[in-house]
Amino acid sequence: MRAVVGLWSALTLFLLMEAVIAVRIRKPTKKPQKKPLDRKATPMPGIPEPQEPTDFPPPIFGPPSIFPDCPRECSCDPSHPSALNCENRNLRKVPVIPARTHYLYLQNNYISEVTAEAFANATELRWVNLANNRIQRVDKEVFAKIPSLIYLYLQKNQLKQVPSALPVGLEQLRLGRNRITRIPPGAFQKMERLVLLDLYSNQLSDSGLGKNTFKGLSHLIQLNLARNVLKKMPAGVPASVIQLFLDRNSIEDIPKDYFESLVHLAFVRLNYNQLSDRGVPKAVFNVSTLVDLQLSHNQLASIPLFNTHLEHLHLDHNSIESINGTRICPQSPTSDYGDITLVPKLRYLRLDGNHLSPPLPMDVAMCFRHLHSIVI
Repeated sequence: MRAVVGLWSALTLFLLMEAVIAVRIRKPTKKPQKKPLDRKATPMPGIPEPQEPTDFPPPIFGPPSIFPDCPRECSCDPSHPSALNCENRNLRKVPVIPARTHYLYLQNNYISEVTAEAFANATELRWVNLANNRIQRVDKEVFAKIPSLIYLYLQKNQLKQVPSALPVGLEQLRLGRNRITRIPPGAFQKMERLVLLDLYSNQLSDSGLGKNTFKGLSHLIQLNLARNVLKKMPAGVPASVIQLFLDRNSIEDIPKDYFESLVHLAFVRLNYNQLSDRGVPKAVFNVSTLVDLQLSHNQLASIPLFNTHLEHLHLDHNSIESINGTRICPQSPTSDYGDITLVPKLRYLRLDGNHLSPPLPMDVAMCFRHLHSIVI
């Protein structure tokens, strides 16, 4: 029995040693190496090479049209045959405009240049909207051959100067949110019909506006010069102006006779400037035509005098510490207003953001009897 056990143990030991020796002498198998890719290799036929990335999405084509002259990038509504709708189409350039077009909508695209070729036949245009593009240049000949143009919208582009040879029949010209630094003499020459001139949010300084910049604009109603870099009140504002917007400049003072020639002026906005008592003559706003006066976010320490016809006065966020109703009242607070037309017409007064605490003095209420809303 012991012999059998010994023989079995010896056999087992022999097999184990043979397995270990076989493992040690076995050579590792080499993995086949991948051949490096040849990046300069010629692409396979039929497979296009990838294009460079771009921030311009592809143009959007309009629906099929019954008009053979309708550009495929636009839409032409049969119910409005004089209108050409090319807005929001991701366009890089102005398509050829059909001669029948009176109303052209090209806003919200990627147009960088306006050339004369596209407008060669569009001599009857009345309304052109090119807002919110990337326009940097406008050919001189573009608008010279469109005498019937009335509305021109070029706001929110990259223009550095006012387009030249503008039609003299324009009634509205919107150039806000561009990069205009200077307006050359004669830019608005003979534009007697212009009623709205929007130069909001450009880079106009005092030197960029001459004393004759607005000469000849005899029917201008609204002049918007807000969000520029003016330090002085603009010179030569036409006497016809009713709305004058000068918010968010750096204007420090107003000449005492500045508003005397503006016999129709009703709305003045001078919010967010650098006006203080030193730069504002006491009676400079005592203008009989003035209805709405906004002087918010300045450095005024007292309320300027104003006329009985003023209805809205914004003086919030200044440095006013007290109010003397007797001093600011256009009439004596104790006057007998038998004639209702003599009662000051002030209806809205905003004074919040100053150094004031309610209630207001009684003489303020006695004077401004039409006052419906006071914010303090």
